[in-house]
Amino acid sequence: MQSAETVLSVLRKRGERGLPVERLYRQLFNTELFLLAYGRIYANKGAMTPGATRETVDGMSLEKIQRIIESLRCERYRWSPARRVYIEKKGSAKKRPLGLPTWSDKLVAEVVRMLLEAYYDVQFSDRSHGFRPGRGCHTALSEVERYWTGTHWFVEGDISDCFGSLDHSVMLSILSEKVHDGRFLRLIGHMLKAGYLEDWRWNATLSGAPQGGVASPILSNIYLDRLDQFVEQSLLPEYNHGQRRQPNREYRRLEHWIQGARRRGCRKSVRELEPRRRALPSQDPNDPDYRRLRYVRYADDWLLGFAGPRHEAEEIKSKIRAFLREELELELSEAKTLITHATSQAAHFLGYDIKSQYSNDKITRNRRAVNGSIGLFVPRQAIRQRCALYMSKGKPALRGSVMRDDDFTIVAKYQSEFQGVVQYYLLAQDVFRLGKLRWVMETSMLKTLAGKHRSTVTKTARKYKSMIETPEGPRTCFQVTVERDRGRKPLVARFGGIPLKRQRTATLTDLKPVMASSKRNELIHRLLAECCELCESRTHLEVHHVRKLADLNRPGRREKPAWVRLMAMRRRKTLVICRRCHEDIHSGRPTALKRT
Repeated sequence: MQSAETVLSVLRKRGERGLPVERLYRQLFNTELFLLAYGRIYANKGAMTPGATRETVDGMSLEKIQRIIESLRCERYRWSPARRVYIEKKGSAKKRPLGLPTWSDKLVAEVVRMLLEAYYDVQFSDRSHGFRPGRGCHTALSEVERYWTGTHWFVEGDISDCFGSLDHSVMLSILSEKVHDGRFLRLIGHMLKAGYLEDWRWNATLSGAPQGGVASPILSNIYLDRLDQFVEQSLLPEYNHGQRRQPNREYRRLEHWIQGARRRGCRKSVRELEPRRRALPSQDPNDPDYRRLRYVRYADDWLLGFAGPRHEAEEIKSKIRAFLREELELELSEAKTLITHATSQAAHFLGYDIKSQYSNDKITRNRRAVNGSIGLFVPRQAIRQRCALYMSKGKPALRGSVMRDDDFTIVAKYQSEFQGVVQYYLLAQDVFRLGKLRWVMETSMLKTLAGKHRSTVTKTARKYKSMIETPEGPRTCFQVTVERDRGRKPLVARFGGIPLKRQRTATLTDLKPVMASSKRNELIHRLLAECCELCESRTHLEVHHVRKLADLNRPGRREKPAWVRLMAMRRRKTLVICRRCHEDIHSGRPTALKRT
């Protein structure tokens, strides 16, 4: 049996060379791949959430992996329908569907995802940034800011119900071009058509990738890679021509006059002519022989930057609409697919406002370098929406949902929420505008603490106010310290102390690359040791999982059982035990530390 590292490396090399892959289905018989997949997804929050059955990650074992592999070997594996729930859609009152697969389906889908990602990711376009290892929103935005100088028009693209509209036949035909394995394609086809349960009634999935499915992101990227190829191979060569814009004749004329005035020593003429020259571009912005088209995509959101007339931007939009409809069976959202003037308006992409900057010479002199460069900004609407979460009747208000938590937890929650927003907008030139959000959240936090202790905001602020040193200098913050015994360091939670300063190198990525190596996950080593960590039995081993460590401190227990003490001491949410001990834990019976 080949190691997981060898299998993924071979697939990656074939993908780099553009060679088709055969007999991919038999790689699903590799136990090493299932152990790697288990080590990657067992800690996810959804691992303990049941799907259509009661099966979760709790009770995972090598025996279960072997049963799954045996059913795959005999082609008897059947995907279960996902349990459908509805969650709120960000920035809208509408709700979107989310599928909850069973644990076995998650495990098999993760193995499928790793195989497809190893082969296809190296073939994807560099302009694709969604759901890819080492890439994310920040890498897409950084590309726009760095390379799109001189853009006149933005074409903001959005595909209507993209993931729910992916055509299954088109998906399988795209896969079959490179994957020459009928059994693997049948497995993918059965996964796409497994259906879903809503109100415990089975519904067929006639199109789309499974919402909430582990393999759905890589499948959608394989599907939308056709759009990337169309733009790169058809639109970019057609609309990119001209090496350099023609010189601006008026600019050259003024430059000649300035040089003549300097030779004559006429400083007054130089002072009068230089502002006129700075107000003009050095090259002709309306050069008919020069065009530039740029493209970037994140999942189903894409953005085009075009240097040229508007009617050609309309043509580009129409060609993409026709390609999506005829080749991929997808439709553009007319309400969200807009053509925006780059200088006078802002394009909205990945939560940022994007504009082409222009330096007003009356206000900022000697800053010609900023003209035409792309700027990233925090949307005012985004700040208002964030502030509204902590306000009532137009003022910061306390949050009753967290008043029962201790002070440390309240401050830590506010800090984590604020830090997440700041971290995302660090690329923005006006990240300092988040100071308003900081004030609203700070006031809301102080009101919550004051309401909990029946005190005033002034007294609460005085109680928790602290001064800390940061790389940007001293900062005022609010700090809660929890002392611990046995000489351990105290726990500290603080709100504030985060400098609202732009960081050009800030990057957030969606996924970490699959690092398959001989150095396994710590849980996998414990499972392969084949020894119960309670009674030292060596048969029928399973892994007991808890959703979070806080569940170990459930109220009502007079004395903590041995398994609880062991997990708390190790600070681990997993425990490798035999089946008998596992049954004792779930039935509430005491477990023996060592069975005879």
